[in-house]
Amino acid sequence: MSSRHRLPKRAKSTDATADDSVEAATDQQTEAVELTESAAVEESNPAEPATTDTAATESAAEPSDTDPSDTESPEKGAESAAEPDVADSDSAETAAPAAAPKRKVNWERVFAFGVLPAIALLLAGAAGYLKWVDNSVRTAETVREESVQVAKDSTVAMLSYKPDTVEQQLNDARALLTGEFEESYTGLINDVVIPGAKQKQISAVASVPAAASVSADPNEAVVLVFVNQTVVVGQDPPTDSASSVRVTLEKVDGRWLISKFDPV
Repeated sequence: MSSRHRLPKRAKSTDATADDSVEAATDQQTEAVELTESAAVEESNPAEPATTDTAATESAAEPSDTDPSDTESPEKGAESAAEPDVADSDSAETAAPAAAPKRKVNWERVFAFGVLPAIALLLAGAAGYLKWVDNSVRTAETVREESVQVAKDSTVAMLSYKPDTVEQQLNDARALLTGEFEESYTGLINDVVIPGAKQKQISAVASVPAAASVSADPNEAVVLVFVNQTVVVGQDPPTDSASSVRVTLEKVDGRWLISKFDPV
């Protein structure tokens, strides 16, 4: 009997154990379901912050759309910072023309430091030029006067002689000549004039009633000489002749000498 009563007890304990295991399994399933649901909730919850972040981003972006003054404020600040410079430059440009008419020209200083020196330079230049012209004119005039006088005196000396002094007179006249003309004159007087004057008692007297300067340079001059010559041969009556000669003179060692004697 005792053994029979014990068997049910064991069965009851077994049933209890089975019930416990079922409940435990049920609890585990319940926990698994809850974990699954919580995981699903957690997986669904992160999307909400993203939405929130997106909303926040949109909300952050919205002020730029709704309030342009906030986003454009830096540019406006730069523009506003640049505008004073432009305004300053504009004001400076407007002030410059406005200030220009206010400047008064000091004509006394301009006249003293600008006009007077220029006038002085012009006067000095004019004075120098006039002096040079005057010297040139004086030099040319001196050359003309000297050359004309030398041409007259030399012509008279070359064409005047007496039978007794012909050699001395004409050789002295040679000192008034130069170049090829001196050589040709020397040959003429030695070969023709001196011997004929001695043999035929020929005398000649020349005079220059007029002479004119043709050209005059410091080293060369040309003079037109009008010559009257009276020639006496022995006891014959005198013979008068008139001629004109183009006399060319060159300045040699400071002296005017005849280099050409061309009848015209």
